[in-house]
Amino acid sequence: QVQLVESGGGLVQAGASLRLSCAASGRTLGSYYMGWFRQTPGKEREFVATISRNSANTRYADSVKGRFTISRDNDKNTMYLYMNNLKPEDTAAYYCAAGFSMFSGNVADSPSNFAYWGQGTQVTVSS
Repeated sequence: QVQLVESGGGLVQAGASLRLSCAASGRTLGSYYMGWFRQTPGKEREFVATISRNSANTRYADSVKGRFTISRDNDKNTMYLYMNNLKPEDTAAYYCAAGFSMFSGNVADSPSNFAYWGQGTQVTVSS
């Protein structure tokens, strides 16, 4: 079992930046590929970004490509999402997730591929 806790959300104006963190406990993060998803009320959870165990591979949703950067520090058991040039449409609850893989380069972009989830952190971007 791995427990995930997100932090770093908040209320910002359009064009601002935020850094979300996802701290893991219970198991070493290095055994898991990781991802960020977001969700607004009444909508399905949406893929944002994913990173492989060894950080060699990343993938982003088209809507955030060029603005968001995912990274991880396995020694600190923490994953990050750097969000730049935030837009009102980025407003959502952001969730981090982990999925176990035997292969260090695997990534995933479907919620069904992730077994562990955090409780979410709210990001609100005002226009």
